[in-house]
Amino acid sequence: AMSSTRVAVIDLDVHQGDGTAAILQNDAAICTVSIHGEKNYPFAKASSDLDIALADGSSDTIYLEALEEALRFLSKQGIQFLIYLAGADPFEGDRLGRLTLTSEGLALRDQRVMAFVKDKGIPIAIAMAGGYANPIEDTVRIHYQTIQIACAHQHTIGVSKPLSTS
Repeated sequence: AMSSTRVAVIDLDVHQGDGTAAILQNDAAICTVSIHGEKNYPFAKASSDLDIALADGSSDTIYLEALEEALRFLSKQGIQFLIYLAGADPFEGDRLGRLTLTSEGLALRDQRVMAFVKDKGIPIAIAMAGGYANPIEDTVRIHYQTIQIACAHQHTIGVSKPLSTS
């Protein structure tokens, strides 16, 4: 039998990762986790391995508690690689998000995901995801903050050659 690498996708965009869940629902090697707005699009949700649906208006505290639940779940999965969708749309100023996370709360989210992969000694790939703030510069700042946090952890998670900043 071929050995397979156990991969997880943690989708922290405010909209459920329904496409990821649907595509991967029968793939035992890939674990899918989504934290999203309960009443937000898509209205018909797919089934991830773990779905945490949050009420409209959920705060930093509620969100970060949900993240701890998600990471406890992932801790039990024996994963060797994490794909992280870092949505900017849980932000309180997002036009479509319906949650009330602050910029600081989103920074804590990103730092917690980075600490998780560092603790597990596993690599991470990060994809930027949703953000519909008005002004759009708020979305850009949140994405940039995620990148800064990832770069700060880069040397601690086994990236041997940092990306050029020139």
